[in-house]
Amino acid sequence: MNQAANPGSPPLHVASLSKEAYRVVRLRILQGEFKLGQLVSRRRIAHELGMSFLPVSEALLRLEAEGLLESRPRAGTRVRIPSREDLEGHYVVREALEVQAARMFAERATPDEKREILELGRQVDAAAGGDHVQYMTLHEKLHHRIADLARSPALAAEIERCHAVASAWMCVGQGAKQGRHQEFARRLVAGDPSVAAEVMREHVREKRMVATERLEPYFHLRQGSYSRGTKPPVA
Repeated sequence: MNQAANPGSPPLHVASLSKEAYRVVRLRILQGEFKLGQLVSRRRIAHELGMSFLPVSEALLRLEAEGLLESRPRAGTRVRIPSREDLEGHYVVREALEVQAARMFAERATPDEKREILELGRQVDAAAGGDHVQYMTLHEKLHHRIADLARSPALAAEIERCHAVASAWMCVGQGAKQGRHQEFARRLVAGDPSVAAEVMREHVREKRMVATERLEPYFHLRQGSYSRGTKPPVA
C-alpha cells in the first residue's frame, strides 16, 4: 500500500528510521546496557543515531506496547520494572501459549523438523557458558521455531511478544545460564502431543522460578520509589 492510499501512516522514511531505532534500543535492553528502571532519553538516542525525535518516539512507543518500556508523568521513559503480578501474569499466559504450541508441534512437525529442534537445543546448551546475547538469541530461536512448526502464525506471534519481555528480565541478576535444553528438546520430539505439552509446561515453570529469583531485588521498586530518583539495583 502506498503512502497516498494510507494517509494516516507515517512517511516511509520515518517508518524505516523508526524500525532501526526500535532495533537498536531493543538490543540495548536485551544486552543489559539499558537496565531495569534506567531512563531512556529520546534526545540522546536521536542524537546518537542521527535522527529526529519522531522516529525515535515511534520506536519507544512500540517498545512500551511490548512491555519493555514505560512512561510516567515527570519521570520520563524508563526500562520497565515488572511487579510480582506482572511476572505471574506473564508466565500464566506464556505457559498457556507454549504448552499449546508444543502440543501442535508434536502433531504437525516432520522428522526433519524434529531433528532441527534437537540441533537447536544442542546449540543453546553449547552457548550457555558464553556470551549472553548469543545465548538469549539461540534460546529465543529454539522457542520461536517450535511455535513456527506448530503452524499457527497467530500463536507464534504472541509467543514472540512474550519472549521479548522475558529476555529483558533475564538480563538481570547473576544466576547461571541453564544448560538442559538438549534434554528438553529430546523429550519434546520423542513424545506424543500430551507428553510434549507436559514437557513444555515443566520447562516454562522452571524458567518462571529462575526469573522470580533474578527479579526479587527489583519488585519493591514497583511502589514508585524509582520514579523519585531511586536508582535500580546494579545487575
